[in-house]
Amino acid sequence: MAVTDPLSDMLTRIRNGQQAKKDSVLSPASKLRARVLDVLQREGYIRGYSEEAVSGHPGLRIELKYFEGQPAIRHVARVSKPGRRVYSGSKELPRVRNGLGITIVSTPRGVLSDAEAREQNVGGEVLAEVF
Repeated sequence: MAVTDPLSDMLTRIRNGQQAKKDSVLSPASKLRARVLDVLQREGYIRGYSEEAVSGHPGLRIELKYFEGQPAIRHVARVSKPGRRVYSGSKELPRVRNGLGITIVSTPRGVLSDAEAREQNVGGEVLAEVF
């Protein structure tokens, strides 16, 4: 069965893995997923990720992060969906929990967090919000 929204699938795997207290989860690989994981790693929401072959197909092993037994990611949600794309300029980028969380944005300069996008003065498609 084909996945209609691969990024949402990866975020759900991360959410489910953290609820089950897993050390790592496995997700099919793509460039967009890897760039989103780069942002999550830079911002300290995951320990890291590595590329791994799963039954002949490329995959990503995502190392989840916990703080005092609680998941580092308390809330993760997809904003722009295949049926409703959400775009924002650099000045109008949404703030998650008054700046405590991040918004992941796909810009012409790559996938960035909202703070990095504001700093570089670029907008784009709002992919997800993480807290």
